[in-house]
Amino acid sequence: MTVPPGIDVTVPNAARMYDYYLGGKDNFAVDRAAADAVLSVAPEMRDAARSGRELIKRVVRHMIVERGIRQIIDIGSGLPTRENVHQIAQEIDPSVRVVYVDRDEVVCRHGQALLSSANTTMVQGDLRDPAAILSDPGLRKLIDLDEPAGVLMMFLLHLIPDGEDPHVPVAAIRDALAPGSVLAVSHAASDARPEHMAKISAIYQRANSPFTPRDPETIRAFFGDWPLEEPGLVHLWPFAELPAGVDPDLAAMGYAAVAVKRR
Repeated sequence: MTVPPGIDVTVPNAARMYDYYLGGKDNFAVDRAAADAVLSVAPEMRDAARSGRELIKRVVRHMIVERGIRQIIDIGSGLPTRENVHQIAQEIDPSVRVVYVDRDEVVCRHGQALLSSANTTMVQGDLRDPAAILSDPGLRKLIDLDEPAGVLMMFLLHLIPDGEDPHVPVAAIRDALAPGSVLAVSHAASDARPEHMAKISAIYQRANSPFTPRDPETIRAFFGDWPLEEPGLVHLWPFAELPAGVDPDLAAMGYAAVAVKRR
């Protein structure tokens, strides 16, 4: 992978580590070294990343088919590659508009080069500055905030430490969305394999993002007063039983839920 000018490749990057877990090529040696350190502690992280992709597919289909969503914002998306949100959504309805948002400049440059659909774009933005995301011209070109939108925050919020209070920017995003909008969140669990989570957190401290697992009550608070879809906040697989081949212990490493803003 060519290093773009001005990019620091001496610090591991959480998005590129995730790409490595998935078997991607958009990562650097420092990312692979950090990811391998995580895998030495928790070898199941590769399967967790792949299972996370399956979860995203199920959530996107739910948004479009069950909730009628036709515009999606994927915040903290990482690199949009195969079987990603725009492909899943536009296979159901080619008119669905998708905006990817990621703070990593390398991810954004590669994403912009990969995306060719008029209904899909990628913008650089950081959840900790929600006003900048919501006012970005690239996002506003495709997303009408006066209409219901689907927002994905999948495997993102545990990369923002408690000291920066991720509940505040998430609330700002919720407040900006129209009634009928849908929010999906997945998050690492602090009540599963605590010894693993502590070791993983220590490794991520060397990266550009910390790793902060949280308890169910704290994760539930990201939805504010939005009612959760059945079955509520559950271990990584809302709507249905675990798909074949997914290890229940693996699913227990995180929580996920989907909520709808009241009309």
